[in-house]
Amino acid sequence: MKGMEVIHFVENLERGGLERTVIDLIAAQRDAGHDCRVICLFEPGQLADELTTQGVEVAACHKRQGMDWSAVRRARALLRRHPGAVLHTHNATAHYHAVLAALGLPLARVINTRHSMGASNPASRKEWLYRRSMRMTDYVVGVCEAARQCFEDQGVRPRQSLLAVPNGIRLERFQATGAAGRATLAAELGWAPDSRIIGTVGRLQPVKNQQVLLRAFAQLRAGMPQAVLAIVGDGSLREPLERLAGELALGDAVRFLGDRSDVPRLLAGMEVFTLPSSSEGYSIALLEACAAALPIVATDVGGNREIVHEGRNGRLVAAGDPANLAEALRALLAMPDEATRMGQAGRDWALAEGSFRTMALRYERLYAGHPVSAGELAALTETA
Repeated sequence: MKGMEVIHFVENLERGGLERTVIDLIAAQRDAGHDCRVICLFEPGQLADELTTQGVEVAACHKRQGMDWSAVRRARALLRRHPGAVLHTHNATAHYHAVLAALGLPLARVINTRHSMGASNPASRKEWLYRRSMRMTDYVVGVCEAARQCFEDQGVRPRQSLLAVPNGIRLERFQATGAAGRATLAAELGWAPDSRIIGTVGRLQPVKNQQVLLRAFAQLRAGMPQAVLAIVGDGSLREPLERLAGELALGDAVRFLGDRSDVPRLLAGMEVFTLPSSSEGYSIALLEACAAALPIVATDVGGNREIVHEGRNGRLVAAGDPANLAEALRALLAMPDEATRMGQAGRDWALAEGSFRTMALRYERLYAGHPVSAGELAALTETA
């Protein structure tokens, strides 16, 4: 397909699943011969250097709190330089600001991806502005079928179509978990060699519900003292979570590892992965856990059940319930052979369904105005 010019418009490039997806998507698009750049509504963020060192232009609009017309003017000046480009925005706030900045400019196509389950309050000003922006939006993409249905129910009506394009990951980065990896990670974190390592990856923020995980882990430790917990990620709740771990007397059994660039290596050292979120779209963290052959305990929210298939590669539990979460973790740790089987089933599924290449092909076709069905995509993937 002839090279296209693609502008990705994001809030910023801080560390997170959305941002990682955008960076990986740009790499795939450049490999396919497309010219890509990024506009950040706010500041560039800590991952921006990853792109600029590869020669990808990253510009920032430095938006201030409230309606900042100077940021809109900066965005418009940047967009004006690239007539005929595809504008691909990510999430609601970035989208309606980009659409406002692009009014009257000759763009080839405007596409928005919502990387979560959408509005917690569909009546909010943000969501009202987002729905108004649909008049200038060709396609809206949900990252799972559950999200697509949610947007439809909320009245999101783009000019052409509302679609689901599941996230994909770079599968080659991930190796299956094993005894050697667990021994290495246990030694690195100062745990005993026979420690049963539970892990989670995600920003430390309310929607990720790590406080429920800590309470569940405290219950689990009461009967399984060799269980330990590695929490990967950082955020506004780090200090409150560390205080809660202290109040629960968890001591050295919990390690807060902060933001890490070596997540694939850390996953290879875990025994069970858990995601206690109160809301999710199509979780990159869960895809990565599958690729690392980890059995999973996740909350039954959003698109999680499109990745975690009950009894096949993990367990699904109700959100906000420490007792059920603790019991599901205990059950997997008590049956290592079954847990290994589940982990391998998850890896097999990820290799077949979670490919980044598949996701990139679907977006490429969408940029050209030709979304494909699952059957057409299978044939396209085989011949690409």
